[in-house]
Amino acid sequence: MIDPAGDDRNEPPPSIDVTKPSVARVYDMLLGGKDNYESDRVIYRQIMEVAPDLPVWARENRRWLQRAVSWLTREHRISQFLDLGAGLPTAQNTHQIAQGINPVTKVVYVDNDPSVIAHGRALLLDNEYTDFAAADFTRPHQVLSDEAVVVGLDADRPFGLIEALVLHHVPDLDHAREIQAAYLDKLPSGSFVAISHACNPRDGSETARVAEAFEQRLAPSFPDLRFRTPEEILSLFGDLKVLSPGLVRLSDWNPYGEVDLEAPDIDDASNFLYCAVARKP
Repeated sequence: MIDPAGDDRNEPPPSIDVTKPSVARVYDMLLGGKDNYESDRVIYRQIMEVAPDLPVWARENRRWLQRAVSWLTREHRISQFLDLGAGLPTAQNTHQIAQGINPVTKVVYVDNDPSVIAHGRALLLDNEYTDFAAADFTRPHQVLSDEAVVVGLDADRPFGLIEALVLHHVPDLDHAREIQAAYLDKLPSGSFVAISHACNPRDGSETARVAEAFEQRLAPSFPDLRFRTPEEILSLFGDLKVLSPGLVRLSDWNPYGEVDLEAPDIDDASNFLYCAVARKP
């Protein structure tokens, strides 16, 4: 393995094709991680040419995740979470956030990226309330029937469904809605759905221009990536009621109505990541 500085590391597991970039590893780079290869660094450099502020917003996505999980755990007594497309373990993962409030909170991570699977398995070694399902989140039946999910989560009690920056990797909107409908149908009453998603308002604004440039630059390596309009993102919640403050930019999401004094002071045009949380009656 090679870190961004070019130092040799351990050889990757045979199941990992280091010649192809990984969404999980590139995202990990944006967060400052070192589990990456040259194929990932090529994409990373391309990203930085188009949207140099993106590492800031990747970190903002983690801060939003921390606020959302903390709020659900503390205020709504949610004690189990299903985190889809979880990515590589980094600081302030869902289980660390929730279990910091309630130590017996159960968390099941789901991902099918070989790099993520290799790291995710390590979570089983020292945390009896955390499990990992090597499954494709776009196949809800596969996920929901996985032993880690069946054993790890109580299907009769509410849980939090976390979908942080994953649904924009489903290119067809109707397919994304079908995937969501399958999950929403199985959610117990009182459960919550938290989504963050890349947004292109397609309104001729500077944000739309930056989003379009970003999509085009990444298309050869990540052809499934889709930015969606606010209306399209909201449709992924189905008939669920989206809670206050609604669908907003990451730094604007605060259920207590407080101003985020730690929000980064950068050009809003590059702030194309939106989020919302909804509840199932």
